[in-house]
Formats: sequence, structure tokens, C-alpha cells
Amino acid sequence: MTTTPAVHTTDFPGLIARGKVRDLYDLGDRLMIVATDRISAFDVVMSEPVPHKGVVLTELTRFWLETLPACRPHHLDYVVDDEHVPARYADNIAELRRRAMVVHKADVLPVECVVRGYVAGSGWREYKQSQSVCGVELRAGLRNAERLPEPIFTPSTKATDGHDEPLTFEQACEIAGRERMIEARERSIAIYREGAARAEQRGIILADTKFEFGICDGELLLIDEVLTPDSSRFWPMDEYRVGANPPSFDKQFLRDYLDSVDWPKTPPPPPLPENIVAQSQARYFEAYQRITGRELVL
Repeated sequence: MTTTPAVHTTDFPGLIARGKVRDLYDLGDRLMIVATDRISAFDVVMSEPVPHKGVVLTELTRFWLETLPACRPHHLDYVVDDEHVPARYADNIAELRRRAMVVHKADVLPVECVVRGYVAGSGWREYKQSQSVCGVELRAGLRNAERLPEPIFTPSTKATDGHDEPLTFEQACEIAGRERMIEARERSIAIYREGAARAEQRGIILADTKFEFGICDGELLLIDEVLTPDSSRFWPMDEYRVGANPPSFDKQFLRDYLDSVDWPKTPPPPPLPENIVAQSQARYFEAYQRITGRELVL
């Protein structure tokens, strides 16, 4: 099997939207979501792609959807491969293979569903100021990266540009409706628990993650990517220490590099050295291998 070295951008008939990482195509009764190799940090898309990153995102999503009962129902119909490809894109299989998902259409819930099992990142910063995260009161004396007694649901806005903003649960209910948000909260925590338990078996801590949901025929479907390095904070258990930021398998490595250069965190992005791209790729590959127990064969 041959693969393209990297897919930064796709431009096929039917393109209806382009996000930071994904290109979206309308297939009529379905959608095709293409995970490219673009990588973003501080809400800016880098000029250099990370080869095969999109394959990791799609294959990890497929793995979780097939492994965790709490992920069902979800929107995935099939992942594009040599045997399963929309007819109009058969000539583009090299750019779509194992990085494109054909999915059921759904009305997207306008709230990001974030679950935190540890106090870290923006949650840690908010906790230090208010002893709470998104309106959820926490006990005093927690330290950075400390495990919470129970996972907490901390929703946020879905910003098309710029940063997502944290919401209290009541604010999320005002946006998306109380009944749907209660259901989304229950499902998000259930998926997080199952995913965290599986990750721990593989020596990985799932510190926090975010999910998206959509409504199709009155049913709440899990949509988009699931428990990937782009949507989650993964830590190696053997290097975890309370009180310090552990190394991670997500984009934190890239953020740390960008913090070390003279860049105002606005477009255009600085050029990424080859070793930074290579080390970013290695982290994505290692996340896949550790979680699934198998190497990513390209």
C-alpha cells in the first residue's frame, strides 16, 4: 500500500467547510470528514504538516468507537479504505485512506462537552483563582495535576474563531436545552470513565478530554473525534508526579517549543524546524501504539 507523505489540505468537489484540522464534504445523505495533517497551536494553524497525524486521529477515533460501549450511539458509518470509498472520490484514495470518515449527518450540539479527571491546564489556573472550575466547587488544597475524587463536567462554548470560553452547566443548559445537556453530561462522563480505565491498563493517564454530540432523528449521537491527542490530555503513568506538569502525548510539546521562540501567537506562524515536526509525529504515533497495543502500519 502506498501513502502520501503528508496531507496539508484537500480540495475535492463537495467541500463545505474547513476547520483547523478537518475538511468537511457533503455526500448528500452523509458527510465525509477528512482529518488532514495540519496542526494548530494557540488557535493558529502551522504551515508545516505533521505527516500521518490525520491517520492517527481517525484510527484512534475508530478504535474507541469500536471498543467503548458508552460511545454508542455514534455517527460513524465507515472509515474510508481501499474497499470502502465514496464512488466520486475513488481517484483520491491516496489522500483519503484511513484518514476520512463517512458519517451520518446530525445537528451539532452548540456546546463543547469537557470532562476533567485531574486539575490541570486552564482548569488549574481557574482553580487557583476561585477554587472552582466552570462553576464546579472543588475542595481546598488541590495541587497541580492532582486527581479529582470524581470526574467533573466543565462545558465550554464552541468558538468558530479564537478560544472556547468556559461555561457553567446552567449556562450550557440555556444554550442547548436542559434535557439535552443532562444527557450529554451523563454520556460524556460515562465515556471518560471507560476511556480512562482502558488507558490506565496501557500505562496512560487520561487527564481530561472533550466530546462533541449531535442530534439525528431525535437521538443524541457522539460525533467528531474521540479521545485523541488533539482532543485529550494524555500523560504517561510512569512519569506522573502530583504538583508538576507531566510530559504529554498531546500538542503541549509543540506549545512549549512555540513559547520558547519570539512569536506573538498570532498569524502568521513561525516556521517549524524538521526536528520539531518529527518529534511531534513521534508523540502521536506513540499515543496510538500505547493505547491500542499495536503499531500504526502505514
